Amino acid sequence: MNAAEAARTCDAVFGEIQTAVVGEHDRFETILTAVVGQGHVLLEDVPGTGKTLTARTLATALDLEFSRIQFTPDLLPADITGTHVYDEHAGRFEFEAGPIFANVVLADEINRAPPKTQAALLEAMGEKQVSTGGETRTLPEPFFVIATQNPVEQEGTFPLPEAQIDRFMIKTTMGYPDRDGELELLDRRASRRSRTPNVSPVIDRESVLSLQSVPESVAVEPEVREYLVDICRSTREDDRVDVGISPRGVQRLFEATRARAAIVGRDYVAPEDVHAIVHPVLDHRIVLTTESDVRGVDPTAVVETALNDVSVPSMSV
Repeated sequence: MNAAEAARTCDAVFGEIQTAVVGEHDRFETILTAVVGQGHVLLEDVPGTGKTLTARTLATALDLEFSRIQFTPDLLPADITGTHVYDEHAGRFEFEAGPIFANVVLADEINRAPPKTQAALLEAMGEKQVSTGGETRTLPEPFFVIATQNPVEQEGTFPLPEAQIDRFMIKTTMGYPDRDGELELLDRRASRRSRTPNVSPVIDRESVLSLQSVPESVAVEPEVREYLVDICRSTREDDRVDVGISPRGVQRLFEATRARAAIVGRDYVAPEDVHAIVHPVLDHRIVLTTESDVRGVDPTAVVETALNDVSVPSMSV
């Protein structure tokens, strides 16, 4: 699959998702960027904005196995990864796979589970494997996690440490639809007899794997690489920042820009790809100083300052 074919495939996926979920095209493009870039997504938004429906619809459109984990304070790591169960007929313990063994895993309200359980999920995200009973088991391919958290209700939650948030390639929100969007939501509901809209698969598992390989052939010219590095390094020099973008963050931005270029059908990364994806990739990796946090400084402003301070490269392509 080349970049042009990848763009047509993604357009078909967007079209199918938008038959079920009302939202801006840019939001879906951001989420799909993580899928194509083999990353994971953290959706932070209030309840009822379509986070679960988006994850389920995406899995169906890609014809992938879907699993939903509701995170609660009493959830144990084994509830995610699986455990060994004694088989009386066979006279031995057999491994019973947990919900993590799926292609698309929705980790709903991830900040409600204790740190040990969060760590089990995040380890699986990073290594794409789980270790139980002294054995290491590989997770299915493709594999990606869409985690959600509610930014409003913080009582009884366990906030993700910065080092764990950094494991998500993308952090974004769904946001409220505009008035026309909410009217369309009701019009669609009035035209069907089921509460949940139905979608059909657009591509299959092999096509998803092929789609994920496309960014590896997307060119990133030296001047664009320097642009990415300089933006990230600039965040470390900002007086409002305690911890700026890490080298892993630089690499994730590199991967996300290549994925975004593939989605729009280009076989090279342009500055516009960087601008389109830079905030969802970098904002959540910024750790502000205590003073800046008290003053209500937004990490988005830090990244925006970095963008303004670094000259945009001219493209010869």
